[in-house]
Amino acid sequence: MARRGDTIELAVLGLLHEGPMHGYELRKRLNLMLGWGRLLSYGSLYPALKKMLRGNLIEETVPSGPQTRRQRIVYKVTDLGTEEFSRLMSEVGPAAWEDDNFDIRFRFFSSTDMEIRLRVLEGRRSRLQERLDRVQRELAMTQAEADRYAAELQRHGVESVEREVRWLSDLINAERSVQGQAAPAPETPTSPTTS
Repeated sequence: MARRGDTIELAVLGLLHEGPMHGYELRKRLNLMLGWGRLLSYGSLYPALKKMLRGNLIEETVPSGPQTRRQRIVYKVTDLGTEEFSRLMSEVGPAAWEDDNFDIRFRFFSSTDMEIRLRVLEGRRSRLQERLDRVQRELAMTQAEADRYAAELQRHGVESVEREVRWLSDLINAERSVQGQAAPAPETPTSPTTS
């Protein structure tokens, strides 16, 4: 499972890969990306930014112009940060498709090679299918014992995972069809013509 700091680092590098931002804008965009269930506080963001500054993955600048009481610092990705972002996006191990990391990686899929996207999507689908099988077994075993609300909650969980598995399957099929279209048609040998 990916550490929260690693997930934040990937998200920050991805956003700054798109363009420089100040801390407030970064936090706002990160919270939109992470969703309401995982809101990011300044207490989590700024230590991550400081660590990334020390690692030379990002740099900060103070915009020129009239000074305000509190000047906003703008962060931008360095060449080393761009390399690290590419490296992180090319990883295809279990951390790539776990709950904490998948959404962030998916957000930046346009920066990822198609083969890597397919491997991550297939890994995520496989992991969810395992989870679905386990939950369905548990549901069958506990349905007789559980009260109506516990059973309903389990049923809701099963439906949510089934829906995501279908969505992933659709994405995988779409990626494969694009991959098939991108392959050049084989050349047919031509026989020499005589005049």
